[in-house]
Amino acid sequence: MTGTTQRERFADHARRFLRWTRRLFLITGILAISYVALTLLNARLYQDAASHVLEQQMHADEQHAVSRSKPTVKEGDTLGKMEIPRLGFSVVVLQGTTSKTLLLGVGHIEGTALPGEAGNIGIAGHRDTYFRVLKDIRANDEIRLQTASGISSYEVDWIQITDPGDGGIVANSNESALTLVTCYPFHYIGAAPERFVVHAHRQ
Repeated sequence: MTGTTQRERFADHARRFLRWTRRLFLITGILAISYVALTLLNARLYQDAASHVLEQQMHADEQHAVSRSKPTVKEGDTLGKMEIPRLGFSVVVLQGTTSKTLLLGVGHIEGTALPGEAGNIGIAGHRDTYFRVLKDIRANDEIRLQTASGISSYEVDWIQITDPGDGGIVANSNESALTLVTCYPFHYIGAAPERFVVHAHRQ
């Protein structure tokens, strides 16, 4: 009789444990999904706001068509918008490559030419968000870079997989070029061991 009672108690405790475990997993899942949804919503709203800022900058440039000194930019500033027409892709380009900045858009790599300037413009983005589309990019694809001063068109001439420490891919250049950098492989879990590089020349 005692043995049966102990087994029943154990079974009752096991059922309670499983019930609370299922509830804990459900709550954890809901919180995780909510966090991702809020992060994506925040990024979408920021993209819309940054696009509006760019439009205002363009309008201001049209109203004041005089030569101005090179602007001072700080982390997170809106520099322009990048489009890849064949892929239906459009994203705001921000200054800098901190984690916070790359959650909101793609980032201009400090030390490279600014969008709208001559030289090699370096832009980085996360492979699991904005730059995931680069897995489908091809040679000869057009990339448009819009700034307050106008639109520049680039044509992809090569795609390369390289080591993270290869700083030469965004080295200064006399030619007007655009270099896009993201982590690789695209579906890798954890810190990716390589970099996916897209190089395009100005048309």
